[in-house]
Amino acid sequence: PLYLRRAALATTALTGYGASAYFAAQFMAPPSDKKEEGKGSSGSLSSQSPCSCTCTCTSYTTSPERNEKYQEIAKVYDDQISRDEFVMGLPLLRRSLLYFNAQGSVLEVGAGTGRNLDYYPSNVEDVVLTDRSEKMLMEARDKIIEKRNKEKAKNGLFKIFVADAANMTKYYSEDKFDTIVSTFTLCSFDDPVEVLKELQTVCKPDGKILLLEHGRSKSWDGLSNYLDKYAERHAQNWGCVWNRDLDDIIDKAGLEIEKISTWHFGTTYYLVCRPSIKVKKERKIIKEQQQDQQQEKKKDEVNSGTKKSEWKLLSILSWKKER
Repeated sequence: PLYLRRAALATTALTGYGASAYFAAQFMAPPSDKKEEGKGSSGSLSSQSPCSCTCTCTSYTTSPERNEKYQEIAKVYDDQISRDEFVMGLPLLRRSLLYFNAQGSVLEVGAGTGRNLDYYPSNVEDVVLTDRSEKMLMEARDKIIEKRNKEKAKNGLFKIFVADAANMTKYYSEDKFDTIVSTFTLCSFDDPVEVLKELQTVCKPDGKILLLEHGRSKSWDGLSNYLDKYAERHAQNWGCVWNRDLDDIIDKAGLEIEKISTWHFGTTYYLVCRPSIKVKKERKIIKEQQQDQQQEKKKDEVNSGTKKSEWKLLSILSWKKER
């Protein structure tokens, strides 16, 4: 009927208008009048100035201490971002990325409160959720228990592990995982390039690295300017550096891109990647050199200790001889 078509058209138009108004409010809202303090809840931060003046302003975008914010907001994190993610269609992007690409043994870094738990396909063998924040992972654990009780999911499918994504080879061997997942986490790592290189090391040569990330827009300068302008405030409130150059990060990490698409005016990146054989070889050489240096250091310490004992023994014998 004609009235139903008109009603559908009106509903679509209203939905589009509402979404546009929402994004406008989110991106164009003026900053709070409240002055940011020079210290956060975790104490003093980096002395690098975020502005062009000669003051001693602190920079939340460069200080590793900003990640302590996740410990503070773990309990309210899901409530704070769920509405934004729903409006932006991020649950659909999460589901698409994992459902069509995740398989076998999976490592998810920066897993946080486990916002991807519902999107893993049935063909995955196991999923290790890692994060530096134990409080965020405690929220994920509660979801896992609830999911297991409600859906009778098999025990051991999901495991949680407090770990730094930049040191995965400390815990896992090379070529360990079939799939590695990172969703909205490159913004929080101190060195995202180093993290991606480390993840390639523990990913199988024919495995996949799945990324759903956000950063600056290459097609909308006004939006990128907005992200730059309020990067400090956002990093202070969320521990997230939202204006990073994802193209530059991916390029420097050496990832081989199979599929890429951008959303939300070019600020959200959907990536299906393969590990670079070249990067894996380079990382292996670096790890071997580090191991050799550690062994040499241990030998030097042992030899130094032995020499000290010999000198001590000679001194005692010489003293006794003199007497």
